[in-house]
Amino acid sequence: MARSATTGTKIGWTILAWVVALLIFFPILYAIITSLKTEPEAIDGFSLFPSFTFENYVTVQTQRDYFKPFTNSVILSLGSTVLALIIAIPSAWAMAFAPGKRTKDILMWMLSTKMMPSVAVLLPIFILFRNFGLLDTRIGLTFMLTLINLPIVVWMLYTYFREIPGEILEAARMDGANLWKEIVYVLTPMAVPGIASTLLLNIILAWNEAFWTIQLTTTNAAPLTAFIASFSSPQGLFWAKLSAASTMAIAPILILGWFSQKQLVRGLTFGAVK
Repeated sequence: MARSATTGTKIGWTILAWVVALLIFFPILYAIITSLKTEPEAIDGFSLFPSFTFENYVTVQTQRDYFKPFTNSVILSLGSTVLALIIAIPSAWAMAFAPGKRTKDILMWMLSTKMMPSVAVLLPIFILFRNFGLLDTRIGLTFMLTLINLPIVVWMLYTYFREIPGEILEAARMDGANLWKEIVYVLTPMAVPGIASTLLLNIILAWNEAFWTIQLTTTNAAPLTAFIASFSSPQGLFWAKLSAASTMAIAPILILGWFSQKQLVRGLTFGAVK
């Protein structure tokens, strides 16, 4: 009886997991199906059996160059991620292994900046970008994406570093390792799972950022999020073409997430079991 109850519980949790997964995946499925419809079919509503036309994808590519915003998204995501890690690794090391009286206050203050509405600081950020000539530039947007994701990166790395025994770093110092060698040759290799998951998460966050990319770019540095927004026009929303543009924008990051899911799970559980 006990074994039957356990089996029934597992089956119930499995069904619940599948239901939740399907609910999460439904918007993506809806966008893909709508992208394969004609515009009249897309306006009519949801249908599991569209016309399966690829005309919308051809139209999206011919009307607006897909590869330029795709290239911008890759450069901005990778550039902001590398810059965030360069800043966050020493910062997280200092907070994890050389904490001060205000370390927790600093961490909470950094996290609180993520709770602030972005529109509240839009005007001063826009003025700064205009005065320094950073509007619609990859450099300016790279710095912006780095700053908005830096608190999350520091928090994640701080959590991972706290799981590494401090005695190992002390042994490295006794062997003559300076601060640079301690971070590069001892700490970083031990925290590879955590750093990798942080890197992947930051790429996803930077790739999906829409508010700042739309506000601070027009054409030259516009990534795929701005590419999607460009299909909203005074003439109305063309749902089939908009869905095709959305599918083309999310496809690369979905593929990245699919192939790196094991690394993400490994990194997120890093240090949970010693």
